[in-house]
Amino acid sequence: MTPVELSRTVLHAVRRAVDEGQLSVAVPERVVVSEPGAGGCGEYATNVALQLARAAGKPPLAVAEILRPRLVAADGIEDVVVTGPGFLNFRLDRRADPLQDLVREIRAQGQRYGHGDALAGQVLALRVPYEVRAEVVADAVVRIVATQGGRATVEHQGGRATVEHQGSRATVEHQGSRATVEHQGGRPTAAHAEPIDLRPVPAPEDPAPLGPDAARWALLHPAPHDRPRITADHLVQRESNPLFRVRYAHARVRSLSRNAARLGFTAEPGPLDTAKARTAVTPAPDTAKARTAVTPAPDTANARTPVTPALHTPLADYPRILTAAATHRAPDRLARHLATVADAVLPFLTCVLPIGEEKPSAAHRARLALAEAAGTVLAGGLSLLGIDAPEHL
Repeated sequence: MTPVELSRTVLHAVRRAVDEGQLSVAVPERVVVSEPGAGGCGEYATNVALQLARAAGKPPLAVAEILRPRLVAADGIEDVVVTGPGFLNFRLDRRADPLQDLVREIRAQGQRYGHGDALAGQVLALRVPYEVRAEVVADAVVRIVATQGGRATVEHQGGRATVEHQGSRATVEHQGSRATVEHQGGRPTAAHAEPIDLRPVPAPEDPAPLGPDAARWALLHPAPHDRPRITADHLVQRESNPLFRVRYAHARVRSLSRNAARLGFTAEPGPLDTAKARTAVTPAPDTAKARTAVTPAPDTANARTPVTPALHTPLADYPRILTAAATHRAPDRLARHLATVADAVLPFLTCVLPIGEEKPSAAHRARLALAEAAGTVLAGGLSLLGIDAPEHL
């Protein structure tokens, strides 16, 4: 069970308690699950009982005890323990494979994986200055807000700007003193809302010489309070360049899919392998920053195959990052998370395809499915930033 699926399960338990008259509250639009805090246990926990307690007119512990039996009975949950003032802690069914479930979820949803309703019904009016970074950030925010069910407009101080989507890209076009659109299901409509000032630190120079993709990355990757670097290192095709790593990881995944087809097999979620493995930290080339990679233990029969690649957490966290990027109007969070996904998937890609006389097996199909799931997340995230996800690089 993935965090997204667990969140839906908790929400369903709340709805059932309300429908059966045991809770008298407005059912929340979403429920947040995260790793247990101090004093917690299991794989995940939620404070939903504390959030509902006041509206329900009951102590948080009482709300938690109402929800607990409904959650224990849910598929994929082995046990639920109430700790502290009313935290619900989940121990998942160990017979289930959360990584397989996550891969299946990403394959089923495609580039809509991570989309939700956290901002459903909300209209955001973004007010920006006439400055290139502000316009690019606003355009990305419009896209990201739409993934969470919200709608956004872009208004320039002293005038308005039309933000239009064309395929996976968007353009900002000034039209006199008044023109605005918002996105709802991909179609622009007029709207009015209280303006929200969006004023990132301006670009020190024109980023156009970098080209459209590198220019957008240079403006979106830094936090809004950081001064963007408009330098040629965004074009360097080395691992020191996060944009290169993200696009290269996607291109490698696409190449693996093509080569697998030539070998006569396709992706299918399943167990990756039964070999033993250990996690080690190795320094990445061209950078002092260490990256986490999975390295086989010396006594394993298959020296290339990791059992538990460091991919589950960044892939499972993608919906949360997307929601945070929309809520806080911070596309930089998405950009940096894509680099995290790329750093996790690149070491894993070396063991996806069979080598030499090795025949394609169920493990190879499962590894390919995991790699393609990561590629889907990278492609979806780049698209939201208005950056091309290349098939070849």
